Amino acid sequence: MASLPSITNNPDVRFLGRLLGDVIRAYGGEDLFKRIEYIRATSVDRHRGVAGAEAIDPGLDRLTLDETIAFVRGFMLFSMLANLAEDRQGVAAEQGGDVAHALERLAEHGIGRDAVLALLDDALVMPVLTAHPTEVRRKSMIDHRNRIAELMVLRDGGVEETEEGDRVEEAILRQIALLWQTRVLRRERLYVADEVDTALSYLRDVFLPTLPALYTRWERVLGARPASFLRPGSWIGGDRDGNPFVTADSLKLALSRSAEAVLGYYLDGVHALGAELSISTEQAEVEAAVAALAEASGDKAASRADEPFRRALSGIYARLAATYQALTGKAPPRPSALRGERYADPAAFRDDLAAIAHALTTGGNGPLATGGALGRLIRAVETFGFHLATLDMRQNSAVHERVVAELLKAGGVEDDYAALDEDARVALLRRELASPRPLTSPYLGYSDETESELAILHAAADAHAKYGRACIRHYIVSMAESVSDLLEVNLLLKEAGLYVPGEPPEAHIMAIPLFETIGDLQAAPNIMRAWFALPEVAAVASARGHQEVMIGYSDSNKDGGYLTSTWQLSRGSTALQPVFEDAGVGMQLFHGRGGAVGRGGGSSFAAIQAQPPGTVQGRIRITEQGEVIAAKYGTRASATTNLEAMASATLLASLEPERLAPADYERFARAMDTLSDTAFHAYRDLVYGTEGFRTFFRQMTPIGEIAGLKIGSRPASRKKSDAIEDLRAIPWVFSWAQARVMLPGWYGVGQAIAAFGDKGLLREMASGWPLFAATLANMEMVLAKSDMGIAARYAGLVEDRAIGDAIFGRIRDGWQATHDGLLTVTRQTRLLEKHPQLETSIRLRLPYIEPLNLLQIELLKRHRAGEDDARIGEGILLSINAIATALRNSG
Repeated sequence: MASLPSITNNPDVRFLGRLLGDVIRAYGGEDLFKRIEYIRATSVDRHRGVAGAEAIDPGLDRLTLDETIAFVRGFMLFSMLANLAEDRQGVAAEQGGDVAHALERLAEHGIGRDAVLALLDDALVMPVLTAHPTEVRRKSMIDHRNRIAELMVLRDGGVEETEEGDRVEEAILRQIALLWQTRVLRRERLYVADEVDTALSYLRDVFLPTLPALYTRWERVLGARPASFLRPGSWIGGDRDGNPFVTADSLKLALSRSAEAVLGYYLDGVHALGAELSISTEQAEVEAAVAALAEASGDKAASRADEPFRRALSGIYARLAATYQALTGKAPPRPSALRGERYADPAAFRDDLAAIAHALTTGGNGPLATGGALGRLIRAVETFGFHLATLDMRQNSAVHERVVAELLKAGGVEDDYAALDEDARVALLRRELASPRPLTSPYLGYSDETESELAILHAAADAHAKYGRACIRHYIVSMAESVSDLLEVNLLLKEAGLYVPGEPPEAHIMAIPLFETIGDLQAAPNIMRAWFALPEVAAVASARGHQEVMIGYSDSNKDGGYLTSTWQLSRGSTALQPVFEDAGVGMQLFHGRGGAVGRGGGSSFAAIQAQPPGTVQGRIRITEQGEVIAAKYGTRASATTNLEAMASATLLASLEPERLAPADYERFARAMDTLSDTAFHAYRDLVYGTEGFRTFFRQMTPIGEIAGLKIGSRPASRKKSDAIEDLRAIPWVFSWAQARVMLPGWYGVGQAIAAFGDKGLLREMASGWPLFAATLANMEMVLAKSDMGIAARYAGLVEDRAIGDAIFGRIRDGWQATHDGLLTVTRQTRLLEKHPQLETSIRLRLPYIEPLNLLQIELLKRHRAGEDDARIGEGILLSINAIATALRNSG
């Protein structure tokens, strides 16, 4: 495709766009290329103000169905390549500096490295990969994309040929040709095993090599070796809330595949060290510990008789190979010729590596004393263990209630647990938790649901014995509304030996409440206060040192709107802090963020920095979902930037003095209370109080067609219902993005700003309060990606024109009020005026998104009118894929 000099100055975008044009011409023909290029150029001209508003339509009208599909694929691939180019330039990376920058800022406040190291001794920063269905691309597409990224790095360095002898530019062209000819859509429903494989590709190919290298950098910056505070987590294979396809087998598969990946990485590392450490006793003295490892290895090769390090590593390799066999049930790819006893745990493996490292350090204190490959391998073992990523378990509290009720009844303890009030439930559960007697019996029969829940708990217990307790540490309770919701989890854990009664009791897995709705967030402090008031709970939390609480962005937004969700999350976090202080327990917040702003998306650096003072405390977990995973962790370079920013933000949020004076915070908080209340009522009145809104939403957006994308194993709704209350937040946000409304990311804010009298105070808040500044910045991005002109065409899909016009009129007026209010508060003349890089990025995409929207609307009309040509359905799904790719954080 021709370059867009008036829209982008990014040379990578122009280069990749030119190659894509060459591919379309070569494989689609000159006529197709000219049609696509005409539509592209006309759309660009419209956005530059050269052509009129109607200029694009004739070009689209003349496309056949086959050409429509080819056109959509072309625009989708351009967006994918533009995303890649911007990722390389850091456009999508977290902006905010690195750990070195954070140390400089802290030093300005008199906070030195010793304080940072002390914080990191007990810190935890964990990005948690989840399988929420907003990544619409097949893994095959991602693989080709990543190969192009690798080749672009070679091109940056002036390398003309790959190691295989291919010319770099020709190799890039071939990868783009492969993308053009690769099927975009999945033919089969995505299974949990597929999601496990996709996540594993990021953990294995990106996190495993990237984190040890980052720690090496941090050691230099800190001047000391910090604890392994940043580690990956995952929900995939353990999150069964609303997903009947996640079972005990899913959990076993996820952990087994992870162990296979990480142990394979270690085997390769030890093998490479064996080749490297050719140290001879004729040239150097060797510590007794290494000599003992060499002697115990069983390596009697004459060629290595004077090379104790190699012999020691041969023994370590043999033990690691035996561990691989024991944990995966498979022979390692490169078996050992020696016999070795499996390692009991990662610590034993690390001890052997540390003995070698210590010998290198004391054997001369020269270049071999520094980290190198051995240091990175030791760091990897500390970070990833034998499990690679900590796997969370999650289930809905209603399921726990039913299972516990069945167990209590079958065990002759309580015939009608569900009928008990909260106090009676708590008393009963505490009695059962204090007793070592199990509730379950092999002689009793249970429902399929109960059998499934018990099976996954026993699988978790087996995993602890096999991989170590670090493999599963967290059990998240969705829709947690009471203390009994948490005690029920402990009771179920007890049946698998994961909660052990005693004085004090032991909880090998932590029960974690997830507060999702506005009401849940407001009730959270009282629930946690009652939780810590239980002596056995206080004992467990004290022994652990911290307790986690998860706060949900998605459902609180769907429940109360963007501004109210944001503010209640902050209010809830602030209100929880004194509860934890009174209990003498560290607070660990788990932020359930999504990709889209309507689900907590936006910069993680800014979001962490905007957390209320005292609520981070060096410990934070954050979900990473859908297309955001590919954007942030698709390559080692982007992963390095984003992980560094996450670590940096956590240090600053934990240690940097609060910049906002208490009096100013009180003024700002009162203003936010007022804004939030107005926005909440405006949002609730539209979404839940407007007759016909449910039908309007389902006819205006492609929510029904999105189900055909096969982009996740989880159903779109929690129940068999078309009620918005039962719809999952992900498809709710995703659908509004497709229609270019982005309603969950802004509606109600315009009305709130318009009704607020003191605009000067709002300007003061925007310039001096990180929370409000981040809130407005995220909303501004959403407004820039929305388009009420395009949205009006989607509204034309609503069958009842009177209802459609009335509701859309309210949405359009709300958008204009939000747009105008934002510019007033931020003192700008246009959206993104103060963010030129992001403005350029979005402007680059708009000419490519609009034709996709217009085609999607026409295809939806034909599909809903009953046309049964398979290409119509395929075109709709491709357009959904393409628009999501172009919008990036749309789900």
